[in-house]
Amino acid sequence: MIYTLERTQFFTCGLDEAWAFFTNPNNLATITPDTLNFKVLDTFDTPEIYEGMIINYHVTPLLGIRLSWQTRITEVVPRASFIDNQEKGPYTLWQHTHEFFAEDGGVRVKDTVRYAMPFGVLGTLVHKLIVKNKLREIFDYRQQTLEKILNYPAHD
Repeated sequence: MIYTLERTQFFTCGLDEAWAFFTNPNNLATITPDTLNFKVLDTFDTPEIYEGMIINYHVTPLLGIRLSWQTRITEVVPRASFIDNQEKGPYTLWQHTHEFFAEDGGVRVKDTVRYAMPFGVLGTLVHKLIVKNKLREIFDYRQQTLEKILNYPAHD
């Protein structure tokens, strides 16, 4: 079964600033909860993603078990969208689409994650009991952190 997680968030910064933040792989750890012990294993010559870029991570999502994860940037439409797909990792499918929409007063960013669990019925059960809520917590943390980084205080 393929699951979908969607989140949309408005930021008061400009499109260029949001794009620069989201497309810098060095910022991934900043928007990931410390409890996951998330670590990007690569160093990058460029601070911005590009089609074909591979990013390797370690993450400890559950019970202290460290997992290796690798994603590939499969599509980049500058200042509009990019997609990363899991190449190696815990899911049988992980496709994360990031979309950017310039609006009056800022930018709206939409995340759509399509994912599937391994292990058939057991994977479905683990999703229902653990994974669905864990992903919500991760994206809640991400939203709260991004709120602090990309939203400017209102001026009177």
